[in-house]
Amino acid sequence: MLDWVILFKHYIITMWNESNNKLNKSFKFKDFSEAFSFMTRVALLAEKMDHHPTWTNTYNSVEIWLSTHSAGDMVTDKDRELASAIDGLR
Repeated sequence: MLDWVILFKHYIITMWNESNNKLNKSFKFKDFSEAFSFMTRVALLAEKMDHHPTWTNTYNSVEIWLSTHSAGDMVTDKDRELASAIDGLR
């Protein structure tokens, strides 16, 4: 039972929020270098997938919003696939 509770808490902490026709997630890192390294990996992934996020970075925090501009700024499978791929980077 304890393993399930830990897994559930990890899922709640790490899930993407969907609101205002966007997927959104905040990430925290040890320091700026770690945050910037993550952003670089996301940038390479996004370029490969030809689907680019809106994001901000302040010191050790990165916030990402995903929506598909060509679909009227709505959340599509492209956004969910990129979100999943981003989660795989951590």
